[in-house]
Amino acid sequence: MSQVVLTLPKEKLQEMQSYYKQSLKATPQNAAFAAKTPSCTITAYNSGKVLFQGKAPQQESDKWGKSAAQSSSKKSKPKSTHRFHPDKALFAQSHIGSDEAGTGDFFGPITVAAAYVKDHQIGQLKAIGVKDSKHLSDKQITHIAKQIVEMNIPYSLLRLDNMKYNEWQERDWTQGKMKTMLHHKALENLLTKIAPEQPAILVDQFSQPDVYAKHLKSERKQLQKNIFFMTKAESYSTSVAVASIIARSSFVKAMNQIEMDTGLPIPKGASGTVDKAAAKVITVYGEDKLREIAKIHFATLEKARKLT
Repeated sequence: MSQVVLTLPKEKLQEMQSYYKQSLKATPQNAAFAAKTPSCTITAYNSGKVLFQGKAPQQESDKWGKSAAQSSSKKSKPKSTHRFHPDKALFAQSHIGSDEAGTGDFFGPITVAAAYVKDHQIGQLKAIGVKDSKHLSDKQITHIAKQIVEMNIPYSLLRLDNMKYNEWQERDWTQGKMKTMLHHKALENLLTKIAPEQPAILVDQFSQPDVYAKHLKSERKQLQKNIFFMTKAESYSTSVAVASIIARSSFVKAMNQIEMDTGLPIPKGASGTVDKAAAKVITVYGEDKLREIAKIHFATLEKARKLT
């Protein structure tokens, strides 16, 4: 089934709703309106995204503007760098994507998510605003994550709390190895959940695949079947973008909880502002508290000590 996604201004949505007045149908959850024509089904969302889906969606969407497919064709294509790089056809197919959040942040856990998106769900997910989470605010991520859950997208979410993170780091585990094992476990959990289906897997690449495989081997694990890796995968794969949003949403929730527990501002990232926040935690609670809420091998700790 073919599909096209347009992004239109609010005024145009109102015009469309009036135009399709005689063809309106029951409105799905989170949508502004829905209509059915002989050529396709049309679902409009409050975000401005409109999904045309059916046997001839292009014919109907051309009445309202430039198609998302036409716009995306101008995007620079990813370059293949290794044998695990996926064919671009994968992006339009049903597959699992995995991504993580919190790896560069002094405060907060690492969160990893894997999500299984089927081909017929890609258009709707794009319509509700799913894209690379780096281009979304925390508020948008929280809102979209709730809609993803309401769509019953199968996913697996893991959170590596800071106490365990610091313990692993002191056992000479690199952050790369930690992420590898978390991705592997999230994928295993999801594959068990959707069994007997065995779709292709796309991991947002954070190390060379051979290094990833080496980390697995050191823990007597091996790569799953039909697995691929590419950098910036969330810009091309809706499955990875969904995983990215789920992981980021969990990270944001964890950071909010740390602020509630400490009663102190806890900024994201690693910066001078973070150094001062860490120093404040030390002053109020002592250094032991950082072990519970931060990655203590970061240079931030030494900087914070100098500020106390």
